[in-house]
Amino acid sequence: MTTTLTILQAGPALTIQDRGRAGWLAQGLTKGGAADLVALYEGAALLGQSADLAAIEMTGTGGTFTASEDIRIALTGASMAANIDGEAIVWNASHLLPAGAKLTIGGAVSGTYGYLHIGGGIATEPVLGARASHLSAGLGAALKSGERLPIGPDKGRGTGMQLPRDTRFDGGTVRVVASMQTDRFTPEERERFTNTQFARDPRANRMGVRMDHNGAGFHAEGGLTILSEVIVPGDIQITGDGAPFVLMGESQTTGGYPRIGTVIPRDLPRVAQAPAGTKITFEFVTLDQAITIETQHRRDIKALSGQITALVRDPATIKNLLSYQLVGGVTSATDNPFEKDI
Repeated sequence: MTTTLTILQAGPALTIQDRGRAGWLAQGLTKGGAADLVALYEGAALLGQSADLAAIEMTGTGGTFTASEDIRIALTGASMAANIDGEAIVWNASHLLPAGAKLTIGGAVSGTYGYLHIGGGIATEPVLGARASHLSAGLGAALKSGERLPIGPDKGRGTGMQLPRDTRFDGGTVRVVASMQTDRFTPEERERFTNTQFARDPRANRMGVRMDHNGAGFHAEGGLTILSEVIVPGDIQITGDGAPFVLMGESQTTGGYPRIGTVIPRDLPRVAQAPAGTKITFEFVTLDQAITIETQHRRDIKALSGQITALVRDPATIKNLLSYQLVGGVTSATDNPFEKDI
């Protein structure tokens, strides 16, 4: 009998996501997949399983879930208030969800996209080599209350583990490389772009994120003569009103707006996770610098398992146990307690 996860109450934007579909760009389909790929790797590390397995992506808020059997879960990405049968549980950690218990995930406290990972992954039928919903392409659909999702075989056993939280939910500096039309923007215009503090506009989705700012819009020389050509996630298009628009995983595959730069993959989750109003600045880096950053990022992903710690530490597994102060209170260096009258 297949173990299932039932959605008792679905938030407004729940979808099944994995790492997306590579290799379909020539056929007009972008890769799609999770808006925050780092969160997928974190969930896989917490559960000790492949990052290829599908999870539930929750935009802004989660929902209420129950399972037909005991299952392992992990929560990553944007922090959301969560509890199991009313008892609060830790985010960026793995937990046991007993059969019949209710997992309730509320609104985001920081960030935009939260992820519910299941031991064994969501085992819906793959389409074009992936389980990811790609709504703009008509693949998959938003999850609804009452749906039952099949869960794959779980080869792991451990729960009660956690990962440290990083800073990708707080906005900050986003690094970009030159794009196809960067040289169509004057040096002065590019300098103004990097010196401008942007705010993540509320107008954002899995196709792209608009950046708001004070002052005049940005414009390329001969922008109206640019032909439509291939584009990729991370490209920063300058729309007709002069506002930057960072393309995300479900963007179109071609476009004619001038691109001032392209966000490197390492920093794209920082754009995706920024809540509305969060401050963001852009910084140009060379291609060699970008390669170095991406190489280190891949090392960091592989090292995630080494950063995992237990939510409740077992003294038997603490290697430096003797370095801890385990006895409280005041003792005497000269008193002999055995000489005292009882």
